[in-house]
Amino acid sequence: MKIGITGQSGFIGSHLHNYLKVQEDVTLIPFQRNYFEEEGALDQFIKNCDTVVHLAGMNRGTDQELLQVNISLAEKLVSGLERTHHKPHVIFSSSKHETKGTPYGESKKRAREMFSKWAHEAGARFTGLILPNIYGPFCRPFYNSVVATFCHQLTHGQEPQILVDQPVGLMYVGELVQRIFQVIRDEQVADEYLIPATKEITVNELLSKLRGFKETYLKEGVIPDLADPFDLSLFNTFRSYVDPDWFPVAYDLKTDERGSLFEVVRSLNQGQAFYSSTKPGVERGNHYHRRKMERFSIIKGKARVQLRRIGTGGIISYNLDGGNPSYVDIPILHTHNLINVGDDELLMLFWASELYDPDDPDTYYEKVEVVSK
Repeated sequence: MKIGITGQSGFIGSHLHNYLKVQEDVTLIPFQRNYFEEEGALDQFIKNCDTVVHLAGMNRGTDQELLQVNISLAEKLVSGLERTHHKPHVIFSSSKHETKGTPYGESKKRAREMFSKWAHEAGARFTGLILPNIYGPFCRPFYNSVVATFCHQLTHGQEPQILVDQPVGLMYVGELVQRIFQVIRDEQVADEYLIPATKEITVNELLSKLRGFKETYLKEGVIPDLADPFDLSLFNTFRSYVDPDWFPVAYDLKTDERGSLFEVVRSLNQGQAFYSSTKPGVERGNHYHRRKMERFSIIKGKARVQLRRIGTGGIISYNLDGGNPSYVDIPILHTHNLINVGDDELLMLFWASELYDPDDPDTYYEKVEVVSK
């Protein structure tokens, strides 16, 4: 399948792009924002696609901006479909705000109706997704997600405020991109496809959970209870807002005449710990995880741990020394490696939030180092 994503650098678009790129039967067709201003480039993009997932748009702005931008982008895409006479499956992300009478909801509704009309007249497939509130790692705070705003505030010394405590329906972005892929593969899906929230929670309950993560994880250094899939997704989201400068975190080293001791990791309900030895100059890793949390702890020697959020070029580097025991937690969707930069054998202890399953390892190879072409 050849799939193109408009808005592939946005919150949902980047998660969908990263999910699809590891599917064996998918070829991703690159998209750039300037294609909307260049008919030739837009037409070529459309002709290369079996499926176009239209995610580009504006969520915040003046009433006039929201209507103008979102409707204009839909009009340009429909014009390209008509010019090329190509009939890819078009998937459009709309919102439950369609029925709330807001300019944003109105822009989404009118855009969805344009795509539906094109599909009906052209004899093509169209699916309008009606989405709930989506949350997940790297979502912009103070924009359109209360989860993102609360996570940013709690990890940056700010105090969240609840203006209205009411139930909110949430769906993790990782669940959403899997659902979108199901829609792509399902030839019988309806034109209007309502994706329900997978978690109903009040704003106060949400903030209470996030405060608990801050207290347990950041203040006490303890991995919270992550048995509930929602808690795991919410915690991974919370971790994505922790400033990289928080790490490495020094262990509480206790020394007496017998020697030294430190507790490597405390988890309230799950995980496995392991260690490795690495010869000088050897590099390990170069892979990332979508859900698994890992903690790298140095025991002896000197190590360099490097991270790079997939889809970006910036590399974060930590130097660890066994003479000063410390650890680094690996964020999800960050490819990472481990290099012995010392002259002696390197001893490391690792903890993972789940037992290794060879049938579902949640491990995807990608070099940390960005090689320029």
